[in-house]
Amino acid sequence: MPGSSDRHLSRRSFLRTGAGLGSWLVASGCHDAGRSGVGSRRAAPGLPTLEPGTLPHPELPAGTDTLPLIDHIVVLMLENHSYDNFLGTLGRTGADGLTLASDGRPTASNPYADGRAQHAFRMPTTCQLDGEPNQSWVNSHVQYDRGRNDGFVRSGSGPVAMGYWTGDELPFLHGLATTFPVGDRYFSSLLGPTFPNRRYLLAATSFGQVRDDLPGARSHPPNGTMLERLTAHGIGWKNYFSDLPTADLFPLLAAANRDKVVPIADFFSDARAGSLPGFSLVDPRFSGFRGGTRAPATSQEDPQNIARGEEFTAQVVNAVMGGPAWPKTMLVYTYDEHGGWYDHVPPPAAVAPDSIGPEVPGDQRYDGFARYGFRVPCVVVSPYARPGYVSHVVHDHTSILKLVETKWNLGALTYRDANASNLLDLVDLRSRPAFLSPPTLPAPGVTATRGADLACARTGPGQIPAPGSVTGSPAGTGGRPADVGPSGGRLVPPRDGTIS
Repeated sequence: MPGSSDRHLSRRSFLRTGAGLGSWLVASGCHDAGRSGVGSRRAAPGLPTLEPGTLPHPELPAGTDTLPLIDHIVVLMLENHSYDNFLGTLGRTGADGLTLASDGRPTASNPYADGRAQHAFRMPTTCQLDGEPNQSWVNSHVQYDRGRNDGFVRSGSGPVAMGYWTGDELPFLHGLATTFPVGDRYFSSLLGPTFPNRRYLLAATSFGQVRDDLPGARSHPPNGTMLERLTAHGIGWKNYFSDLPTADLFPLLAAANRDKVVPIADFFSDARAGSLPGFSLVDPRFSGFRGGTRAPATSQEDPQNIARGEEFTAQVVNAVMGGPAWPKTMLVYTYDEHGGWYDHVPPPAAVAPDSIGPEVPGDQRYDGFARYGFRVPCVVVSPYARPGYVSHVVHDHTSILKLVETKWNLGALTYRDANASNLLDLVDLRSRPAFLSPPTLPAPGVTATRGADLACARTGPGQIPAPGSVTGSPAGTGGRPADVGPSGGRLVPPRDGTIS
């Protein structure tokens, strides 16, 4: 990846080589050894903050179970789609999606540098372009453009950034988000790509990293990860994976817990047996046919067939709902970042997790880590989920950490999770469960085949509108419910196309 140092290994290189954690640890040596924790106790000045280490219930001992109605928290995190890109046409009352004109076409547009407008359009197939749109740190800030959200097509992505899918292509997702509560103010944790955002999911900080580079063998966040806190209090956890577990972003954690970083098949057998641990992180398959593997990718990153990701999502959700532990389970379904796809809601300011700044040149620091990333889909699936509810509470990936901390009364890792909302507004733990009997959800809409997957990788989505075209498409009708910033000049991408 441009700008990467030779001590880092990019995600795609890692997946293409089929490297395992053991060989990676040997090859990477001891780079980034022991990043100092000094400064991890300082937040950005002027922001209201609770401190790292703060317990949700200070009057109780750490490790106390304060949510006995929920025994299992399951997190399913896919990749690279904004709220508007997947749920903008959801049509759910109160949900803040794309604005539709009288003819049913979205009114959203973004300008090119020469002033031409690119209107939102419905993607022609369930395929995606390879390498587009762009979601790097720099280009995400170009897209944000100090709160204007008008830099998507001029950030190296072109017209495809304004594409979206509907419930016709994603009936399971739209059915899920129409049946269960959805959060329309759930943001990724930073304006940038996958790996830094996934670090926030487990550590509430990316400890300075803003690129999709795997860290050196000894790299570890100053205050550790939530998984280590769970282990310290005797609380079970597992990271179920297909090819690259999120735990491998923390080499010391992964190396010490190989018995807890287990194949995805174990998730389905554990769900059937009712033996899921207290906390489960479910990872999709990231690599797919492009990397030479025989199994299709299911993370929904470009150039994948998004139908595969919807199939995988349906399998995971149905396994949870069909298992004996369903009555005491809470599943959070979300995406790590926006993938460069358009979203109309500007990310608000956030509490910086620590005093570690982004590892970029000074003119690319922007707001540092004191701002959320773009919105991503978030649906909470549980017997206790609030039917018909749309949450407008600001959440991000550290809200999942705050949920875990609230459940077991664990101390916050950084200023970010200490001050995060905990997702509990999406459930009702005081009333009779609305979904004690699991609802019947729509089937995934497109049956993906190996041939279709290969065609997606080779040819992409089909005809994309020409740059500057004024176009749009009807929003679609799928996804029926189940049967129950600061001001300033415009930002522009680097002239040489450098991705940071």
